[in-house]
Amino acid sequence: MNYRHAFHAGNFADVVKHAVLALIIAYLKQKPTPFAVIDTHAGAGCYDLQASEAARTGEWRLGIARVLALKSPPTALEPYLRVVRGLNEGEAGTLRWYPGSPRLAHALMRRGDRLFATELHPVDHDALSALFAGARGVKVVKLDGYQALAAFVPPRERRALVLVDPPFEKTDEFERMAEGLLAAYRRFSTGIYLLWYPIKERAPIRRFYQALAESGIRRILRAEMLVAREQDGERLSGCGLIIVNAPFTLPESLAELLPALAAAMSQDSKNAHARVDWLVAE
Repeated sequence: MNYRHAFHAGNFADVVKHAVLALIIAYLKQKPTPFAVIDTHAGAGCYDLQASEAARTGEWRLGIARVLALKSPPTALEPYLRVVRGLNEGEAGTLRWYPGSPRLAHALMRRGDRLFATELHPVDHDALSALFAGARGVKVVKLDGYQALAAFVPPRERRALVLVDPPFEKTDEFERMAEGLLAAYRRFSTGIYLLWYPIKERAPIRRFYQALAESGIRRILRAEMLVAREQDGERLSGCGLIIVNAPFTLPESLAELLPALAAAMSQDSKNAHARVDWLVAE
């Protein structure tokens, strides 16, 4: 799997991750006090779906294109889809631009909220820096994502959403993510943590669950969506999210949203499904 995200922008996993990201930001905006969004693996920030990378895989056609074609999309998608549609105004009805997580978050945040976006890949970091050049309340840093957790957590606002979305190019990525979460949580136990992971092989995911369950962290919500049969191999059959300190309204929203997304983006209608449950309760 070539992780340069330009190859995968707008696929089913992006839709799930970004829809939930938008819902959590909408929840944070219910209070007038400022908050921060810390994006540890931010990528390039925005993607051209007509560029050669996206055209080579065409994954967005089975993801965001299908969701935008829904006649009655779930209400919970409104904040997310508003940003996607706004980014494509003036494109004569063509879907060309897709927002990465920092671009989506920034579009939804208010004046006074802050965004920290870190990216280590030099090409993507340069693109990210150019995207946010001169933007108020945005800090772009060339830094390893797990080092970013140590550098920016806790933020001065004491209200924050921390998105951890690593490339999973290394065999120990699940272990690093669990360790990074625990270290950040010890410093900032009231933050909302949103962790994304691919579903390709169950063995490392089970070990990840066990590490989280034994961490001492409470209120860990698990949400998974499959678009095809699991084959324990290279194929990405689904994705999952771990949400620590999930907003109280989120479990119910995801229980309605994820099955609808699984049906819309299914690559195998017999096996496409979703589940939302508590990995660790209160």
